[in-house]
Amino acid sequence: MKWVTWKNIGIDRMACAWLILKRIDPTAEFAFVVQGYPTPEDYEPFDIPGVHLSHRRGHCTFHTMLQEYQLDDPVLERIASIIDDADLVQDITLEPIAYGLDAICEGLRLISDDDHAAVVHGCTIYDALYARLALEWKGKS
Repeated sequence: MKWVTWKNIGIDRMACAWLILKRIDPTAEFAFVVQGYPTPEDYEPFDIPGVHLSHRRGHCTFHTMLQEYQLDDPVLERIASIIDDADLVQDITLEPIAYGLDAICEGLRLISDDDHAAVVHGCTIYDALYARLALEWKGKS
């Protein structure tokens, strides 16, 4: 499947690309378009205002994708909370990890103007975050 979002990906779009590759569509292809330009018709758009897979009810697109694809995983839900805090809440966060994750994702974007490379590096970051939070979750259960 082909997916499209805006260029210069940040925390939510990077997390969505990771989620797509890990849980929805492992052979996904991504295109990145300039904000305001039309999206290609044969691509599934995400994290663009007004499309089906975007922010909903005060939550980030990552959270929307969890619901749409019925991904019931407490670790993914925790990641959604972290992304919500980083992407939607600017002053006060409930998730201590949110600020650092947002800074790392922004840094990935700053060291390369290639969104495809940012997704590759972002997948490593999100794999590591998932592994760490899964370990924490196992300790609680």
